[in-house]
Amino acid sequence: MDSNYPVPELVVGVRDEGTLYACSQYADAVYFSVDRLSLRSRAKTITVDNLSGFVKSVRKKGLKAYLVVNSVIYPEDAFDLSAILNAAKKAKVDAIVAWDPAVILQASSIGLDIHISTQANVSNAKTAEFYGSLGASRIILSRELSLSQIKQIRQHTDIELEVFVHGAMCQAISGRCYLSAYLLGKSGNCGQCTQPCRWEWTLNADDGSQVQVGGKYLLSARDLCMIEHIPQLVEAGIDAFKIEGRLRDSRYISTVSRCYSEALEACRSGEFENNRVPEWNQQLYAVYNRGFSTGFYFGIPSREGFIVEKDMNVSQTHKELVGEVVNYYKNQSAAYVKLTDSGLNIGDTILIEGENTHLEQHVSSMQVTGNTIKSAEKGMDVGLAVDGRVRPNDKVFRIADPDTSGNE
Repeated sequence: MDSNYPVPELVVGVRDEGTLYACSQYADAVYFSVDRLSLRSRAKTITVDNLSGFVKSVRKKGLKAYLVVNSVIYPEDAFDLSAILNAAKKAKVDAIVAWDPAVILQASSIGLDIHISTQANVSNAKTAEFYGSLGASRIILSRELSLSQIKQIRQHTDIELEVFVHGAMCQAISGRCYLSAYLLGKSGNCGQCTQPCRWEWTLNADDGSQVQVGGKYLLSARDLCMIEHIPQLVEAGIDAFKIEGRLRDSRYISTVSRCYSEALEACRSGEFENNRVPEWNQQLYAVYNRGFSTGFYFGIPSREGFIVEKDMNVSQTHKELVGEVVNYYKNQSAAYVKLTDSGLNIGDTILIEGENTHLEQHVSSMQVTGNTIKSAEKGMDVGLAVDGRVRPNDKVFRIADPDTSGNE
């Protein structure tokens, strides 16, 4: 690949130490939120009180830390906003991701760098320059832009530009949606989205008859996947690529960030080959996804941009809960595991996951009361050989094909 632009920064969404660890070898920066004033309010692990500690963990892994404060700010949120921004200043985050002018102005006043959230729906260079005049150093562009439009913006501004390259697509304009608030009183703009766009819907004609459209998930957009087109995005002069998924599990974070890191490294070395794309796609299809599309990059999405025939996850592999870690024995490289939900066999692929844990491995050895076994049934307590540190209360999952999951 011959490009006049540097390879972009890879920015990955995380929610805790476990997902941070999962992407730490692949990302250049991570973005995250505390338990308030973000569009992922269900992510409760990082708080104002432990923010400094989390940012230190990010720093130890050589990554940049971006704190997201992108919900609607109401008058009653003023106290929380000040607390969050002051904590961010103390923690020395690299930037605040925001769109509400109240956040932008207050963050700027205390010397915090600002990245403008995609919620601002920035769609032209003059708007980008406007936010630059308020102190923003980077714009996360509207998701509704085509690649051609992004190139035009790049030609008319020097401000840093960031775009989404992978993950969930909202059916509304860059996420500004009121459907959940209207139906259930839970606002997506305040991080409480109930995702009614993922529900089953029916389409009725004026005469009351039901229109057949090949499925019932009429508003459910496919996930974005731009792995095949990474060289084109690099050549467009984009400064940062963003992976969506702050609420996804550590296996998803690890797999997706690794695939895009490999694609970017192939661009950096001039060795990006299309024959590697099927391999990356296979790995991306193996973790949580709703099917893939290229969003608005090459035109307005048509019927193919929606996954009307299936409900949510169409991954080629599923996570099946097996049990829970009770204790970890460092000297024996083993964990005491209660098989609360399913059995386990030698050779199974498992994921051990917790707020501070991400470990994917094959089952190589199991013991019960000192005896080596090849198969364990639901309800048993087993000693399990593990490839790294795990912690009490970590969950143990089996990774299986959909047609084999649930087998004992």
